[in-house]
Amino acid sequence: MAGSKEEFMVYNSMTRQKESFKPKVPGKVGMYVCGVTAYAHSHLGHGRAAVNFDVLYRYLQHLGYEVTYVRNFTDVDDKIINRANEVGEDPLSLSNRFCQEYLKDMGDLQCLLPTHQPRVSDHMEHIKDLITQIVDKDYAYAVDGDVFFAVEKFPNYGQLSGQRLEHNRAGERVAVDSRKRNPADFALWKSAKPGEPSWDSPWGPGRPGWHIECSAMSAHYLTFNFDIHGGGIDLIFPHHENEIAQSCAACQESSVSYWMHNGHVTNNNEKMSKSLGNFFTISEITERYHPLALRHFLISAHYRSPLNYTVSQLEGSSDAVYYIYQTLQDCEDALSPFQEGSLKEGTEKNGRTVKITPAAQECISKLHNEFETKMCDDLNTAHILTGAFQDALKLINSSLNLLKKKQQRQQQLLMIQSLVEIKKEVQEILNILGLLSSDTYSEVLQQFKVKALKRAGLVEDDVLDQIKERTLARKNKDFAKSDQIRAYLTTKGIALMDLGKETIWRPCVPAGEQPSLPNEQ
Repeated sequence: MAGSKEEFMVYNSMTRQKESFKPKVPGKVGMYVCGVTAYAHSHLGHGRAAVNFDVLYRYLQHLGYEVTYVRNFTDVDDKIINRANEVGEDPLSLSNRFCQEYLKDMGDLQCLLPTHQPRVSDHMEHIKDLITQIVDKDYAYAVDGDVFFAVEKFPNYGQLSGQRLEHNRAGERVAVDSRKRNPADFALWKSAKPGEPSWDSPWGPGRPGWHIECSAMSAHYLTFNFDIHGGGIDLIFPHHENEIAQSCAACQESSVSYWMHNGHVTNNNEKMSKSLGNFFTISEITERYHPLALRHFLISAHYRSPLNYTVSQLEGSSDAVYYIYQTLQDCEDALSPFQEGSLKEGTEKNGRTVKITPAAQECISKLHNEFETKMCDDLNTAHILTGAFQDALKLINSSLNLLKKKQQRQQQLLMIQSLVEIKKEVQEILNILGLLSSDTYSEVLQQFKVKALKRAGLVEDDVLDQIKERTLARKNKDFAKSDQIRAYLTTKGIALMDLGKETIWRPCVPAGEQPSLPNEQ
């Protein structure tokens, strides 16, 4: 395949080991990821799942695969109905509103749109047909308008989670019901209750259980045999365990090759979730931090590891992405007069190919190889923008300084083409990771500055006034006051940089306790 010479290894939750990725159909990949239950604003846990599987989607495409990516919306569920009743809104209207909010949040986080985004309410016929198949094959039974899956009929129940049947008790979304043959039996169809949305069915009016929807929609878009099924680690049991039972009951040849699960986002090392009320919504964070900084943070740990949310880590991600974009902006500014004039895609005016420096060749090779090695190792994005990537940025910056000096024409062309090629490799990596914005570098940098000012509780005029005060203090040789102004702004996340006679500012990680300004003492 294009993109990498290494074997792509993924961790399969079913076998509990890394396996070489081999799709069922050469060159094509079918991937289903469980989406959100749309009853509230999406939090960081939802963002992490979406971003992690977006990285997988992008990397598979980079490897040359044609990917059919399906991510569903649960828009019919107890939680949605309860929330709708609380606020006096139609359940489907409420869920549609939060589906749209989710799509906006994921768009902000630069997640590509999946190939299909099915909703439960649009697939009732497929769901009812699947339940009918399961009932006809004697894996389920109807009681008073409800339909339950009989887990004892499925000997392999527990193969994904390792849960033994006797440990499977009524739990989340599973009501205790004396009509069940086994307490572990779960609902495929729920009979209608007053004030709830319902659909006609062979068992009477009602709505689907939670688990059946994904079996039906994955089969509809990808058949019963596809490559990757993904979701959060909390979905392994009971959701994905029940999906396997349902799908295999309906179609004995049902098979998913790789089960992939991302870890939790924690807050002070406790799982972040709506039910615990210890979560931050994506929109709350992107109000203060650039979405690229949040995406960088969300891929800063391996997708299977827990990711602990702290403001300091988010600040670090913001600073890291700003540095990347500033380097790319400086490179673009330096190259633009040459590219518009005498240099085009590595050729001189006489048409001869321009080579690149040995240092640039080594840098690009290391950058490419290190990136592919990490990505092929079960998408190991932890520290992926350190090492060779940081070396590439440093080489760009040192080369830009050399470019300012007088050089022979051939040496200058060599340096310019080297910068073009390094920049191209950096951009390719950022694009695969979803960190390359469609906005210009300068627009992104300005967006970061706006967010930094918001966090600091300042407007740009405040910073410019402080720069004037500091310039005056330096002119008067009042270096104590000059240093105090700089230190004060640094605690606010504003760094001052002296470039010759000019002083500019950029966002930075806030440092230390906040001292008062000289005129506040």
